[in-house]
Amino acid sequence: MSHPIPRTHHLARRPLLASALGLAATLMLVTPGAQAQSASAAADAPLRLVVGYPPGGSSDRVARIVADKLQAKLGSPVIVENKTGAGGRLSAQYVKAAPAHQPALLLANPAVMVVAPLVFPDAGYDAERDFRAVSHVNSYEFGVAVGSAVPVKELPHLMAWLKANPDKANFGVPATGSLPHFFGLMVGDAAKVRAEVVGYRGSAPLLNDLLGGQVPVAFDTFDTLLPQHEAGKIRILAVSSAKRSALAPQIPTFKEAGMDLAATGWNTFFAPMSMPKAQAERLAGLIVEVMKDPDTQRKFETAKMEPVVATMAQTEAMLKAYRAQWAPVVQRSGFKP
Repeated sequence: MSHPIPRTHHLARRPLLASALGLAATLMLVTPGAQAQSASAAADAPLRLVVGYPPGGSSDRVARIVADKLQAKLGSPVIVENKTGAGGRLSAQYVKAAPAHQPALLLANPAVMVVAPLVFPDAGYDAERDFRAVSHVNSYEFGVAVGSAVPVKELPHLMAWLKANPDKANFGVPATGSLPHFFGLMVGDAAKVRAEVVGYRGSAPLLNDLLGGQVPVAFDTFDTLLPQHEAGKIRILAVSSAKRSALAPQIPTFKEAGMDLAATGWNTFFAPMSMPKAQAERLAGLIVEVMKDPDTQRKFETAKMEPVVATMAQTEAMLKAYRAQWAPVVQRSGFKP
């Protein structure tokens, strides 16, 4: 005996199908507008310049000078955000995770983008895969300085004094794993001096101990050491740049002092890969305009910092060469945090 097929099953599906089609049509009508609104919101959102160090330091000063000028060119707010912790690595982790609708650039130095990825297996980011280089805006040199208790006035004399007093061969640096740390190792290797590197929690305590005689030799950024040198409280014996610094032309380079070494550090803006490439390229172009501005350059020089004008392509080339110079030094050191 045959049974009729219930018609209610097909009747029940028709309203569902109609509803689904109606919803799809609604989405097709709404989605382009919603996307445009989202893109507009991203364009109007404040741009954050994230710095991995506290307010008042050189990286922070660089970011604030650029932010002030960049805001005028963008016509929308540019905010400096200090995200400190883990030697600057926390700021990189933070910007890596930034969503596209909350635009952010990371202002980072070699400690975060070159050294940390080599020595911290759990850094939380890949400097080359997670970021796009935007613009190199500042370069800085390193200096070696001695306190008043060390009876030397020239670099060769310091190396001789360290060899004669191996128990005093301690190099103070502002942080373990920092660029001054590895530059100090480079100097020790070049001079065949076995030195103990003493890491501090920043430049302020390092300078206090250098002034107090607790550490005889300090390696730090040149601009950090210079005020105490000018005050006559410490002596900078050499600067790491290829030519003498315009800030203190009386101080010789390492090469002039008989040691074939040259090294610099930098501050560079990076965009997370979540930021569209076109947006990163636009910001790179605007930052170049900012750095060409004579008033920007004057502000950098007043703050005893060296301004740099570099396109995105020039910045990428600089980073490639820098990694080639420093990666072997870091790896040979065997440094483990």
